[in-house]
Amino acid sequence: MSPETILVTGGAGYIGSVVSAQLLERGYRVVIVDNFCHGHRAAIPAPSIVEELDIQDTERLAQVMRQYQVGAVMHFAAFIEVGESMRQPGRYFSNNTAGALSVLQAMVQAQVERFVFSSTAAVYGNPERTPITEEMELRPTNAYGESKLLVERMLPWFERIHGLRTARLRYFNASGNTPQRGEDHHPETHLIPLIMEAALGQRPQIAIYGEDYPTPDGTCIRDYVHVCDLASAHLLALEKLRECGNLLYNLGSGQGYSVRQVIEAVRQVSGRDFKVVSQERRPGDPAVLVASSAKIRRELGWKPRFESIEEIVASAWEWKVRHPQGYAAP
Repeated sequence: MSPETILVTGGAGYIGSVVSAQLLERGYRVVIVDNFCHGHRAAIPAPSIVEELDIQDTERLAQVMRQYQVGAVMHFAAFIEVGESMRQPGRYFSNNTAGALSVLQAMVQAQVERFVFSSTAAVYGNPERTPITEEMELRPTNAYGESKLLVERMLPWFERIHGLRTARLRYFNASGNTPQRGEDHHPETHLIPLIMEAALGQRPQIAIYGEDYPTPDGTCIRDYVHVCDLASAHLLALEKLRECGNLLYNLGSGQGYSVRQVIEAVRQVSGRDFKVVSQERRPGDPAVLVASSAKIRRELGWKPRFESIEEIVASAWEWKVRHPQGYAAP
């Protein structure tokens, strides 16, 4: 019996490449669709099949699904920079929302029924309490979160009308690296790799955006979840879709760390010091985002292997030291 084929959009990206590697390890055949506006060819695990195209090319995408007899789609292709989304919201609604709609329409054309969607904790906005559970009110405070929420709202209609089975995975701060694959965005906007660039002397300082939040040390608190743990959750959701659809899970460690705590963790792991400066708050940044992942732990048996910020930072530092210029390094 031939292995099932999974199509991974954005499979050359940070999370998509790690998910693709885990799919291959589990015996699936992987077809990666990426336009390489942000992805890295060096991140793609062998022996993935690669189709270079834009997800908004619905007809070509449907053709690829039919050509490889795709059984399910895992959708990671999206823009992720919160700050940019508040300057260029149209870019995010076009790529993230309309792009996902194109993928869904291609699935309907090609009669592919299972869809795993990479969503975000940003759909919750400023929650009234923490930890955040799946049934809490959805009030994004930035265009990035809204662009993802609009996709979430489409999915029940595609289930009801076209018979799709879908999973929405709302994850918190993806972080950490594997020995083979690391976080390498251009420009980089995520906290841990930015701090590491400061530790390596690649940037003169690290900025803290706001020190007057209602938190113990005044800086934002986030829930960091290792990219390997995110990937394993996607595979569990993919397998569950064989039985039922309309899945919804938070993915987080359940522990919150402030910006200052993460800075200190990098100092401890790297053994290096660096300059830290204070700047004004960024628009759309919630004070605290910490997940309750009790539902996916209970229903799918998911358990993160990396549960402390020090473990996550150590894995990120190991890859960064070996790849100081990211995938561009010789």
